[in-house]
Order: sequence, then structure tokens, then C-alpha cells
Amino acid sequence: MSIKLKKIVKDSREAFGKKVNTIKKDRVLKSFANLILENKGKILSENNKDIKFAKKIKLKENLIDRLKINEKKINSIVASINQIIKIKDPTNKILDSWKRPNGLKIKKVTVPIGVIAVIYESRPNVTSDVASLCFKSGNAVVLRGGSEAFNTNKIISNLFRKSLKINGIDQNYVQFVDSKSRKIVDNLLSKMKGSVDLVIPRGGKSLVKKVDQLSTIPYIGHLEGICHTFIDKKAKLGMAIKVLENAKMRNTGICGATETVLFHKSIAKKFINPLLNNLQKKGCNIYGDSDVKKIFKGKISLANKRSWHTEYLSSNISAKVVRDVYMAVKHINQYGTMHTDAIITSDKKTAKFFLKNIKSSIGIHNSSTQFADGGEFGFGAEVGISTNNLPPRGPVGLDQLVSYKYEVYGNGQIRK
Repeated sequence: MSIKLKKIVKDSREAFGKKVNTIKKDRVLKSFANLILENKGKILSENNKDIKFAKKIKLKENLIDRLKINEKKINSIVASINQIIKIKDPTNKILDSWKRPNGLKIKKVTVPIGVIAVIYESRPNVTSDVASLCFKSGNAVVLRGGSEAFNTNKIISNLFRKSLKINGIDQNYVQFVDSKSRKIVDNLLSKMKGSVDLVIPRGGKSLVKKVDQLSTIPYIGHLEGICHTFIDKKAKLGMAIKVLENAKMRNTGICGATETVLFHKSIAKKFINPLLNNLQKKGCNIYGDSDVKKIFKGKISLANKRSWHTEYLSSNISAKVVRDVYMAVKHINQYGTMHTDAIITSDKKTAKFFLKNIKSSIGIHNSSTQFADGGEFGFGAEVGISTNNLPPRGPVGLDQLVSYKYEVYGNGQIRK
């Protein structure tokens, strides 16, 4: 095992033992936000090195898009930090309390998880979001970003560490694995049980599969984001066109992008051409089942069973006609990944049935699947989306990065 990795985790564990109060946490985050703005030029310069490297290794265009940082994205990073500052500290919160007949007083209180290792790809903003969320929730964090974003991740994490030092807090609350070696990830997953308390993978299918196969540590995350939008028979045409365009085309490379659209058979002839034509004009390729192919007048490829299992993360969409809301739910539960699925309808009863019966961690009525994001939920940011059946589920923000314990207060009671 890497001696360097062992030291990083040991130092993180020691830092975690030094508790930090809310005032100091917010002070660190404010300094960090200011340092990001003061070092904007340096961040853009380091990001440019990563873009050149990404092009050299022929990284997919949508992943290069995720990797790119500009002034707008830097301002967005700072806005996320400021939002996290405003959110109430999730630690030491009394979730419940009660008194037993024998006089024992019991409190259920939130506590930090411990040392969290986050393994992620492409997006440098994750470095800032994750470090801020983990620190505010009282956790130490070990960051291992992708090699394609190495320089950007390094400067952002170093700025957080500088903020910790300025404010007299142990810098090892936030650690960056300064190595591109994949073996370090293997060791982190398979040999750090007892030292690392939780792993959060944030990236593509291959990364999450690797974590699933190798990790001896509990982890939260999702394998894929095969998200659906179902156009019900009571959908309004204007709304359906607008929402589907946003759900698919606003950002095709995120896990909340719609990958399959389902049409209720009774509105298929009226809705398929305007909705799919609109997507096609925006550069989207259509893969439709035989029913869609019969109706759609534009260019279309015939979908196959594999189409329903595909997370495109690009300008492609699968389209299918279903008999009713029951078949829509059945299709989503069979082919979906329990991520985010939406229904467009003016019928509240149908919407309620849909939301109650899909297995998804996020169900949406009359809005875009691209709202599957911690920032949009008011969490300030997120460390990722969890599709586990066990909690946390959906966007993992501050309140999801704590556990709880029971505090029992007595005055000499003994058990009979």
C-alpha cells in the first residue's frame, strides 16, 4: 500500500478529531470564496493546461465541456460556497427527543460521518462543492479527482487548504491526492476500511462499477442516469415542447438529462412531430420504436432493446409510445436507473400515481429532469446523486452528510 496514501488518511483522521464550531466553519468558507475570486486568473490558467491535456488524450467533447472553467463557472462556484454558508450547520441538531416512563431522557442527535473519500471525474467545480459541503457538515475529506482535471483540482483544493491555515484550522480537513496513479484508487477502496468511513464516487459508469467491485467501505452514488420524461394524454402541448427540450438539450452531458421520452398513445399523433421536430432542430438524433417511426416525419433510426438501456450523455434520445401511465411506470421501473423521471400532465391524479409508483429517487411533475441537482433543491451544492434504496437518496447535500446517535440521560436508573 502507498505510504503516501496511508499518511493522507491518517492525517485526515487526526484533523477530524479536532472539532470546529459553526462560526469558524463559515469563516473558512468565506475566506475560500474570496481566494477563488482573487485567484481567478491562476485557476483559468491551470484549467487551460487540463483542456490541452484532455484534447491530447482525445477525451469526449461532452466531458471536455464538463471540464472547462470560465468566469461564469467561477462565479457559480463562489455562489455555491456562499449558499452553503447560509445553510444551517447540520451537526448537533436534535432530530427527536422523548422521556421514558422510568425517567430516562433520550435524544436523537446528528453527528458527522467522519473521513469521506470522494473519487470523481472531469468537473473541477466538484472539488469546491465537495470540500465545502464536507467541511460544513463536520467531515474530513480526501479528494481524488480525475487525471484530466488534475491541475484545476489541485489549485482549488490548495486554496481551500490555504483558507483553513489562515483561520487556524488543521489543513488536513481537506486533502487532495496529488497523484494520477490508478493504483492509489484501488488501495483507497480496498485497504482503507476502518480509516475511511464513506466513499462517494462521482463520475461515469466504469468508475462506479469499479467502486462497487473493489470497495470494502460503504459508498453512496449511482451507476447511470437513464432518466425519462412521460408525455401523458392530459399534457399541454406548449409545456411539453418547452420542458422536453430543456430536459434533453440544456446540458446533454449531465446525469439528469432525459434519455428516453415516452408518449401516451392517445396523444402520440398530435405530440410526436412537434416535440421531436423541435429536438431535431436543436441537433438531437432520434431513435424511435415502430410506433414512433410510423408517425414521425423527420429523420429517425429504429430503436432496439439496447436503446432503452442507453445513457447517451449526448444529443441523442430514445422515443416510445406506451398504452397508458401504467405502462409508462412499468417501462421506467424496468429500464430506468432509479435516478430522475418526470411526467407532463394536467391530471393531478395521474401525476400522483406516477410519482408514487416509479422507483426513482426523484420524481418530477410538469418540470425538467435537469432539476435533479442539489443546488436546484436549495442544498447549495451536492456531492452527487444517490440512487440507493437505503438513505440518503437523491441529491446528497449538507443534511445528507451526517449520521446520528442517541444520547440517553439518566439519574441512576438500573435495568430490572
